[in-house]
Amino acid sequence: MTWLVTGGAGYIGAHVVLAMREAGEEVVVLDDLSSGDAGRIPGVPLVVGSVLDGPLVRRTLRGRGVTGIVHVAAKKQVEESVRRPLFYYRQNVEGLRVLLQEAGEAGVTDLVFSSSAAVYGAPDVDLVREETECRPVNPYGTTKLAGERMIAEVAAATGLRHATLRYFNVAGTADPALTDRGVSNLVPMVFQRLAEGLPPVVFGEDHATPDGTCVRDFVHVSDVASAHVAAARALADGRVTALTANVGRGEGTSVREMVETIRTVTGTADEAWSRPVVAPARPGDPARVVAAADTIRTVLGWRSRYGVPEMAASAWAGWTRRHPHPIG
Repeated sequence: MTWLVTGGAGYIGAHVVLAMREAGEEVVVLDDLSSGDAGRIPGVPLVVGSVLDGPLVRRTLRGRGVTGIVHVAAKKQVEESVRRPLFYYRQNVEGLRVLLQEAGEAGVTDLVFSSSAAVYGAPDVDLVREETECRPVNPYGTTKLAGERMIAEVAAATGLRHATLRYFNVAGTADPALTDRGVSNLVPMVFQRLAEGLPPVVFGEDHATPDGTCVRDFVHVSDVASAHVAAARALADGRVTALTANVGRGEGTSVREMVETIRTVTGTADEAWSRPVVAPARPGDPARVVAAADTIRTVLGWRSRYGVPEMAASAWAGWTRRHPHPIG
């Protein structure tokens, strides 16, 4: 069986490709390289292009004998999605529509869809379960929810086997060469501040949480990748035909706790200048978003392996690889 991994040269996609290859799966990557890097996937067949290009997708699926797809390709910056909602609908929703159409015509039987906890919005619950009402609060989350519904409706009409994985807060790296190169997530944002000799910024300290800062479920990117392998194999052997599952550790870590962990791994914990400063809370930021991870454990036998210290330390190794003088 050959799997097409869309977006497979990106941060998460490259980790999925690595995990699938280590598991013995045949993989081909489709990536437009707008944010991906071919250097992340040496030795892997790479087709450069977009899922919006129907003829290219058609040639790739049929020419490579693809029978399963792991769809990671997407635009994912929340702030950008607010500024450019139509761009996000085209990339994330229309791109998926084209992919599903070509997949159906090519006889693809299995699809793993990379979704997001952003579909839930700002739920006021202790643990977010798959049954929690989805009320996204930004265009990015809305496009992911639209994608989930499109897949379910296509599957009802065609029999497509599918698994939707809702990631929580992804961090860390399996290899410094695969590290996240963006600075829109908390961990690289803190690295960037420290690199500039500036204290990290914490948004709000009066949330209804133990230390007043937001609590999130951070999950190592290698665990996210292994979840894709587990889902792909369950689809391929028929153990699963339709699944929606959270991918998280089921444990909350506050923003302040994560910042202190980062200060430790970067060797700045004793520096007064690196102590975090508090900015006003951002509108719409939920106090707590932590996954209930029971479904993925029960159905796929998957569980996370790495904790917050491993995430921070591995991410720091990736950062220092790209920044020879990483502090100050």
